[in-house]
Amino acid sequence: MNVSKVKQIHEFGQSIWLDFIDRKFIVSGGLQKLIDADGVKGVTSNPAIFEKAISNSSDYNADIAEHSKGDITNEEIFFKLAISDVRQACDILWPVYNEKGLVGADGYVSLEVSPFLATDTLATIDQARHLWQEVGRDNVMVKIPGTESGLVATQAAISEGINVNVTLLFGLDRYEATTEAYISGLEKRAADGLSIDHISSVASFFLSRIDILVDPFLDDKGLGELRGEVAIASAKLAYQTYERVFSTDRWKALAAKGAVPQRLLWASTSNKNPAFTDTRYVEALIGDRTVNTIPMETLEAYRDHGNPASRLNADLDKAIEVMARVKAAGIDMVAVAKQLEEEGIEKFNQPFQKLLDAIEIQKQGNQLD
Repeated sequence: MNVSKVKQIHEFGQSIWLDFIDRKFIVSGGLQKLIDADGVKGVTSNPAIFEKAISNSSDYNADIAEHSKGDITNEEIFFKLAISDVRQACDILWPVYNEKGLVGADGYVSLEVSPFLATDTLATIDQARHLWQEVGRDNVMVKIPGTESGLVATQAAISEGINVNVTLLFGLDRYEATTEAYISGLEKRAADGLSIDHISSVASFFLSRIDILVDPFLDDKGLGELRGEVAIASAKLAYQTYERVFSTDRWKALAAKGAVPQRLLWASTSNKNPAFTDTRYVEALIGDRTVNTIPMETLEAYRDHGNPASRLNADLDKAIEVMARVKAAGIDMVAVAKQLEEEGIEKFNQPFQKLLDAIEIQKQGNQLD
């Protein structure tokens, strides 16, 4: 029997998670099928994914009608719907989470705090606590944006024993700050005499959006041959940071108490440039102790024509050269990361508001029935 090419990626130490969630997909056995056939080991979600799931089907109508009977906001209704789906996905992935000798490595489902809170540290911490408690599963990760205020919230959440998926990372400086938030959170928890051997976190480094923004600048600078190269080069350098940070004496002191490294997770991995293969961001970044979360169409494409091999540590000299040439051309990658972070928040704000509006329309329709 042929082994799925997606499943073969795990042989190189990388976990494949699915960047998709939908109630019908969960209850119909679709998620379980991907776990069995392709070795999918986790699920990520975001406001845009939930907006499509809830707005484009009638599967949630009965729950919206029921929740609408109480004194409850549209956002609270949304999170009740999302929490229900995430709980079910967590239960399906529980055996993955509990694999012998690998407890806590995989089997996670991510649920994001409201994108409206991206710059509000205290509100983010409060909502992270609430979602963690309401889902009530050890294999849930609360998604917190890697904004400056979000990293303060991340440190606090980790110190309270909450698993965190730090999302919307676009730059190397902010990625390293993310590792600091994780390590500092663990150190505070350990100093308080609390266990740190059950906490897990990933740092979600976004890829395709980097190239979409940077490629036109490269054309303007006469560096068209570097189109599609900057995101992958950035990711490879981020992995070098990962290997450095999680091999220090400071980290080893935490590892001796059972702490596990915060893995890099490659996100935004669907290629949006038709000039490149649709598996580009999966193929180039397969490597040990990493995660790649991929949308359904990219998973299906990789299953069809992927070529799994460990490449993350290959061509490092090329990655360094690419970033050096970008810098020499006057392209400010710190400014690029800041712009992408702001755009990323807005890209989640818009579907989230659309989702809340759809719930309101549904509520009004129920009142007229």
